[in-house]
Amino acid sequence: MAAPKSRDRIVFEKGGVFIHTAVGTSEDEDTLLGGRVRLIDKGENQIIEWNPLSDCEIDDEQPDKEWAVINSVGYKKQNSREPEKVTVQQPTRKSKYAMSFPLTDLRSIKRSKPSLGWSYLLFVLKDGVTLPALHFHEGGSKEMMRRIQFYVTITRSTDDPRQFLVTPHDTTALSKSINELHLFGETSASYVSKFFKDPYSATMGGFSKVTNFLKDSLSAQTTQNRPIDEAAELMPDLPRVEINPRMEPGYELITQSVLGARPDVKRADPLIPEEWQKHCDSDGRVVRIHELIEKIFHGGLYHSVRKEVWKFLLNYYEWSSTQKDRSELRKKKEDDYFKMKLQWKSITDEQAKRNSTFRDRICLVDKDVSRTDRTHPCFEGQNNPNTAMLYDILMTYCQYNFDLGYVQGMSDLLSPILVVMENEVDSFWCFAGFMEMEGVRNNFDLDQEGMKKQLIDLSTLLHFLDPELYNYLESKDSSNLYFCFRWLLIKFKREFTFADIMRLWEVMWTGLPCPNFHLLICLAILDTEKQTMMKQDYGFNEILKHINDLSLSIDTDDTLKKAEGIFLQLSQCEQLPGTIKDILGLCNEDNSNGQIESIDSPGSSIEMIPNPEAESAF
Repeated sequence: MAAPKSRDRIVFEKGGVFIHTAVGTSEDEDTLLGGRVRLIDKGENQIIEWNPLSDCEIDDEQPDKEWAVINSVGYKKQNSREPEKVTVQQPTRKSKYAMSFPLTDLRSIKRSKPSLGWSYLLFVLKDGVTLPALHFHEGGSKEMMRRIQFYVTITRSTDDPRQFLVTPHDTTALSKSINELHLFGETSASYVSKFFKDPYSATMGGFSKVTNFLKDSLSAQTTQNRPIDEAAELMPDLPRVEINPRMEPGYELITQSVLGARPDVKRADPLIPEEWQKHCDSDGRVVRIHELIEKIFHGGLYHSVRKEVWKFLLNYYEWSSTQKDRSELRKKKEDDYFKMKLQWKSITDEQAKRNSTFRDRICLVDKDVSRTDRTHPCFEGQNNPNTAMLYDILMTYCQYNFDLGYVQGMSDLLSPILVVMENEVDSFWCFAGFMEMEGVRNNFDLDQEGMKKQLIDLSTLLHFLDPELYNYLESKDSSNLYFCFRWLLIKFKREFTFADIMRLWEVMWTGLPCPNFHLLICLAILDTEKQTMMKQDYGFNEILKHINDLSLSIDTDDTLKKAEGIFLQLSQCEQLPGTIKDILGLCNEDNSNGQIESIDSPGSSIEMIPNPEAESAF
């Protein structure tokens, strides 16, 4: 096996990787060719290569490790109860089975079922060529998948959990989307480019941890389309399904013809103080909780009761607690808060000089606070005490959640809470509860799996609900839905007025009617803007500008009614695909939604040259 050139970098290398040739001396004999697989970074491109081991590479001290003849290990053929005879062949240096291909030629990867006893990877190239499966007898296949994911996007097929679709990183669309949406108040192109080259440094810089998501595979497949008749044969259980000729293999797709009419939904009046009091007993316990949450979902809250009810919705108080319980809890929480605040307040200048993380967080928090809602009466003007309180809460949160620290966008989530609570301690614990909610807590993680998953789920829902709009966006290179990034990251904070975002949030905090209701809100907004975008034939840049211009002009009641109507329309569909059910929480099926599972290979030994950039990507 030829050694890589000096400028090349081996980012993954693993021995004990076999090809099963099935060319033995009899039909019952399977020949194994042992070899070594490598992922080599050549700078401009990356190469996967597998080469058989030559005689000189055999470990003389352990000659039986990879080359022994195995006759009774219990490997079985399909539908056979007898162990098959497996012969390990010593190949020559110029074996015809040696393979080498660039990642840019890779279309998909298939992983084996765990029942085989070891895993294999099957690589399919864009020209349709399927390469011999590489069997990792000593583990390492999952680590190799992680290393490959550093250079390309890998997304699990919703049809086959063992099939992973491969697409290149798309930094151009991401940069344009972030810049046009004015998410950070500074150009993001350099940060996006820097992230893919050096994710650790990029995520510690001004762009923080919010740009590490990759283009999902729903809109970038290079596979050849199946004939319509063949596609119909693949879906025999869906009698009223129309097959979209542009559908892509590996994804469930049912057109709008199976959906019933969208129900009309009416909104109720906000919950008033008198109604809130009726839901509290003499000890202060909340009663008829489900009925109360239903009322909040359908009408929101009267402003004067928000200060109390938000503490329950944000898990600061338990619904079953008494007034006495809450009073005792608040005293404890107040002590805890000021202890944490004192920790960072007491750091001396000399300590700060030796703590770059602390200095970076101070700089980032100060920069964000100085431009958060400065036109709102609570935060306008110089030396505003509420602005100082905003700063203190965010810095204390860095001490509370030290691993995460501060990430740009958090100040947007805190400011409405501070306006309602009018108190530093209560605001902190409500904010901490908000950050722990599903659909929020993973948005700011270093690996950005939360944001990536939400974009993929949203694209999947749109693909099913409105294939016409999806296909239009796809034709404009916008089906990745990057323009929804700001919506998802800070929960529509900059899309609605301050009064409306309070109502929208408290509705979402109820958890009704499904865990991912915020994705249906996205669909409702897109549905409202569909005709405008399509009639004007907006392109990529026009779509971004149009979405950005929606800020503070979206009708809240209309959006909530439409989002609930979409849920009812989908939930009443008799032939709803399992993927959609899973996103909406309508079933308990295990579905990974396009994510590669967390994999470790206990006991496997990986020999490789360290690659800090690849390590930090995961």
